Amino acid sequence: MDIKEYNGTALAYMGDAVMSMLVRKKLLAQGYQQSRVLQKKSEAWVSAKAQAAFLKELEAMSFFREEEWDIVLRGRNTNPKSKAKNADMITYRYATGLEAVFGYLYLMKQEERLMELWHAIEAIGEKR
Repeated sequence: MDIKEYNGTALAYMGDAVMSMLVRKKLLAQGYQQSRVLQKKSEAWVSAKAQAAFLKELEAMSFFREEEWDIVLRGRNTNPKSKAKNADMITYRYATGLEAVFGYLYLMKQEERLMELWHAIEAIGEKR
């Protein structure tokens, strides 16, 4: 199956793993080692609330290319079968949109653009 035809849920599934890995790598590089601390710190990056906020800031910056924005919308407009644990449905959908673009860039092997996205998110996150 062509990656460009993957649904938003599938792309977000992969994107969640990619973004989580980048966050974990960042936290370990900062010297955090206790699992309790790592878990708490990672929530500021990978929770639905945080991801939705990142997406909104990136959107305001006109960060995304047209094709990437289409992927964000595909992820955001999916009809999830599960309910968000700690977020309302709108926040959850925005987070899914961000995860979808991470998954898309990873699967399309667009490593340079993936890292541009990650570094933009790091810059936003560091200002908080």
